[in-house]
Amino acid sequence: MKVVQFEDVTPVRGLEHRGGTFHSRTTAAGAPGTAGNFKFSISELGTDYSGPRHRHNFDQYRYMLAGESDYGQDGPLRAGMLGYYPEGVPYGPQVNTTPIVCAVLQFGGASGSGYLQPREVKAGMEELKAFGEFRDGVFHRRDGVAGKRNMDAYQAIWEHVHGREMVYPKARYDAPIMMDAASYQWAPIKGAPGASEKLFGVFTERRTQARLVRLAAGAAFWVEGRGVYLVLSGSGEADGQPLQKLTTVFLEADETATLRAHEATELLHYGLPDLSDLELSVAAVQAAE
Repeated sequence: MKVVQFEDVTPVRGLEHRGGTFHSRTTAAGAPGTAGNFKFSISELGTDYSGPRHRHNFDQYRYMLAGESDYGQDGPLRAGMLGYYPEGVPYGPQVNTTPIVCAVLQFGGASGSGYLQPREVKAGMEELKAFGEFRDGVFHRRDGVAGKRNMDAYQAIWEHVHGREMVYPKARYDAPIMMDAASYQWAPIKGAPGASEKLFGVFTERRTQARLVRLAAGAAFWVEGRGVYLVLSGSGEADGQPLQKLTTVFLEADETATLRAHEATELLHYGLPDLSDLELSVAAVQAAE
């Protein structure tokens, strides 16, 4: 188990290939080169940030802590709402109508396509600048340079890093899924007195999930499985380590922990998908190369 306090992490600039104001604090991350690689961060974006309509070969959750984004035909994402952006599904364009703060989980999805860490994206971006420029979320190759003239910035970086064409996974959903926590009711969690949840949903055959968990003052909640918990309000402890607003708790698949609330406490939980058999396949391929 890993417990990270928000104030202990330095914010860093990111998404330069998109442009605009973007800073984030990454409080949990996976292992590069694995199907189950991921990044969890608290991100702050300005109104000058915008993203074109695009898609990814990884999954993504965005829980809005403050502010509002307009995703065009996909609708708005406001404070208290969760957006699930499945791999292979186009979304956007994104325009922030106010400065926003959101809890973002980006992770390798059911296809096994994996996920690139920000440092890998940054390195690929710097290398690609020798062949063109990044503008408004698109990589524009210079005349005379082999390759598609204009390409989504992330796709261009991914293909440069991997040395092959990106094949987008077949979409499992028709569109992004926007969920408003205010439309859900708290349901008691069986076997956990004083604990209740708002389960947003369980997605794909790999069973990634997202929910809110509420603990009454003095309640203890035993948790297990690979995933991330973010304290939204209240205070307590996780196996003796302090929990306060925006504390992150990360558990690997074989780990467990007991969350104890000193006062009424609310947490966001992202459950990572079970890709253990895909990890073995990736390892076998790498060993053969």
